[in-house]
Amino acid sequence: MELWIPITIVSAFLQNMRSALQKHLRGRLNTTGATFVRFGYGVPFALIYMAILHLGLDRPMPTPNVTFAMWAIVGGFAQIGATFLLVYIFAFRNFAVGTAYSRTEPAQAALVALVLVGETITSGTMLAIAISVVGVMLISVARTELTLRSLVTSVGSRTAVFGLLSGFLFGISGVSYRYASLSLAPSLPAPDPVVQAGYTLVMVIIMQAVAMLVWILLKERQELRRICQAWRPALLVGFVGATASFGWFTAMTLQPAAVIKALAQIEMLFTFASSVFIFKEDINRLEIAGCLLIVLGILALVLI
Repeated sequence: MELWIPITIVSAFLQNMRSALQKHLRGRLNTTGATFVRFGYGVPFALIYMAILHLGLDRPMPTPNVTFAMWAIVGGFAQIGATFLLVYIFAFRNFAVGTAYSRTEPAQAALVALVLVGETITSGTMLAIAISVVGVMLISVARTELTLRSLVTSVGSRTAVFGLLSGFLFGISGVSYRYASLSLAPSLPAPDPVVQAGYTLVMVIIMQAVAMLVWILLKERQELRRICQAWRPALLVGFVGATASFGWFTAMTLQPAAVIKALAQIEMLFTFASSVFIFKEDINRLEIAGCLLIVLGILALVLI
């Protein structure tokens, strides 16, 4: 089994855990606060990862360049927007459905990569992505009468629009992080995906934390006190989020973002488990069918 596969699966599990914790925090913080803890409380853990690699394992550090800075800035702000929208839509539908809309990310990441850098993927991968996206669409209409009309019109609902936009921004961030990380390779004695990913994570998450902190101080100062009061669960969000990001960045250094995000659809399995066992939300047959299609898409991706 290629290394990127287990890294992606573990990252998907951790990302689902982070989303569940953020949904929990959404009851104590507003959308901005719940988004900030993902980055602000993740900074110490990202620095620890990098210290272990550099000081503990004596791995050389890369030298940043203009290309790295450009991709890191685009990816960092796209991820802030995507995370904000994902947390926001939790208020509209249940946890599983809210997450499902953003899972159109693989198809959107493939389109973004094609437009921005001319990156192409195989027809087999496109088929796998298409199967998973159909599964997502089924989940999106699972609470309504299933007709062709409802399947099409569901895409225009408020939840769908925000979810699709979240997926689009996640797609941009994934492609950006891949090329930010790849741009560091020439400054190393030999390409080192783990170091490249770790360095990218540290630079990006510090930038995100500072940018959001400035916003909160200027626009939502009262939220800062609640963020500090929620430090215990927020630390867990930060740890899980930083660990998941380290995995994502490493995997996307090894493979195109669209391929990684297609396999990452396995997160929907973890999401449904959280929805049922943690949030006690009901799951119907169409949602199960959609979930099975997502699994089929994942199997197609891995086996084709």
